[in-house]
Amino acid sequence: MRKLIVAAFVSLDGVMQAPGGPQEDNDGGFRYGGWVAPYFDETVGAAVGEFMSGPFDLLLGRRTWDIFAAHWPHVPEGHPDRALADVLNGVSKYVATHRPDSLGWAGSHSLGSDVIDGVRRLKGDGSERTLVTQGSTELVHQLLAADVVDEIRTLAFPVVLGPGKRLFDGRSLAREFKLIKSVSSSTGVVISTYERAGAVKTGDFSLDQPTEPQPGRDKVVR
Repeated sequence: MRKLIVAAFVSLDGVMQAPGGPQEDNDGGFRYGGWVAPYFDETVGAAVGEFMSGPFDLLLGRRTWDIFAAHWPHVPEGHPDRALADVLNGVSKYVATHRPDSLGWAGSHSLGSDVIDGVRRLKGDGSERTLVTQGSTELVHQLLAADVVDEIRTLAFPVVLGPGKRLFDGRSLAREFKLIKSVSSSTGVVISTYERAGAVKTGDFSLDQPTEPQPGRDKVVR
């Protein structure tokens, strides 16, 4: 069974919209496109490289596919991003789209009319290549609601952005995740990997042997 990893750049308040540039995604009047750039250092770069280091295929929403397809196939020889471009141009891209005939970027495939069914088929197709999301907010929301996510990797940047597209939208199926790795960069980015761990556990803080009520404890302090 293939592992499905949700990988996301997020602000402290959970926004993941337009991390890469001012014109990337201005939906809703979003004004802060390119918010990751001031915090990029060697540690952040290494974390991004780790996402792309093993055999993997991409899962993309149509909006993110459009952004990627307009950029990565056109990175010239000698450009600092050419090595990453070669990786992204070479992997398979599985896309949530209603326009499958317009997927002109090499290696791109539609997930079909039922996106989650398409993802489940990919997970069970016998390949050892990990499925990794990039951006694709609405697709990520669907994956979390359908309980098909095995791992969440976040790069949390020390910035609060207010309104914007978020990693979680309230539809996620309740699940516990275990923190298996966390490092921080020189610029304050916290890079964390969470592995699916099962059902959510609950409890309380009541005492096994209740004590006598303390005088005045039930009074409101003003």
